[in-house]
Amino acid sequence: MYVHDIRSPHKMDGAATNTASVIPEVVLSSSSTRKAMPVIGFGTAADSNDSATLISAVLEAIKLGYRHFDTASLYGSEQALGEAIAQALSVGLVTSRDDLFITSKLWCNDAHSHLVLPALQKSLRSLQLEYIDLYLIHWPISSTPEKGRWPIDEQDLMPMDFKSVWAAMEECQRLGLAKSIGVSNFSCKELQNLLSSATIPPSVNQVEMSPVWQQKKLREFCKANGIVVTAFSPLGAKGCSWGTHQVMENEVLQEIAKARGKTVAQVCLRWIYEQGETFVVKSYNKERLKENLQIFDWELSEDDRNKVNQIKQHRLIVVKEFVSARGPYKSIEELWDGEL
Repeated sequence: MYVHDIRSPHKMDGAATNTASVIPEVVLSSSSTRKAMPVIGFGTAADSNDSATLISAVLEAIKLGYRHFDTASLYGSEQALGEAIAQALSVGLVTSRDDLFITSKLWCNDAHSHLVLPALQKSLRSLQLEYIDLYLIHWPISSTPEKGRWPIDEQDLMPMDFKSVWAAMEECQRLGLAKSIGVSNFSCKELQNLLSSATIPPSVNQVEMSPVWQQKKLREFCKANGIVVTAFSPLGAKGCSWGTHQVMENEVLQEIAKARGKTVAQVCLRWIYEQGETFVVKSYNKERLKENLQIFDWELSEDDRNKVNQIKQHRLIVVKEFVSARGPYKSIEELWDGEL
């Protein structure tokens, strides 16, 4: 199994001992420290901004052993996550801020060279943190400053100046406000564009990935360039407005799960882990949070892997909102560099 520079796995405390013995970690290639990123992250993107529910879920996740938490300025969850972290520290669920790995993202309206640092500083205030472990460019597109809404109005879509925006991201890392920097939703072509001028290469590319959308070409490119792939919506995010049932209801995955005595979710997450990638998964259900951790002490068989490789591929999250005759991407094919 290929995993980027695995370190000693993070040992889980308390109840987590009963769910799995360890959470493996990876060291990001261009991190300013050697702090490792747990391969499983807890996602906070949701249709509802119910702070109390999120705080409760994060505290429960920490009790179970989760240490990587993923947010974004667009999600509206930074403040609640920050409050949960503060509570976890105050009651001793974690001994120090350094025990946690926190990821956030730069939204399109702030994807301008002079706005990157202020945007990160705003996120840090919301999170009540002095630094974050990973800061990502959320999408390879900019929009009119001061207009942070979603969906973005067609007239506000703008091409991103990759060179200047990435230079500002690099400055965030040099200042120690972000220990690592990376991107999200970047195709091979967009990564190549960014790498052509980068002084600090991106550590991570967070993208849609699941057995239904395996991203083989993109993963090969990232592996060749030392970039860790983090899968979002690895289970299809079927409970969200952007989600789909096509992962959890896939017959091949259901058959494998039944034969192995596992859930479909566990089969999906185990498959991603066996590809050497990391993932962010969201659940506010305690039992499912436990189940998501129970993937590190067993393996898929060669027959299982062959069956997964035969699954018909289909990008689930297309995001037509970024396509416009007036914008930088005139078609879905152009947005995704033909990776459909």
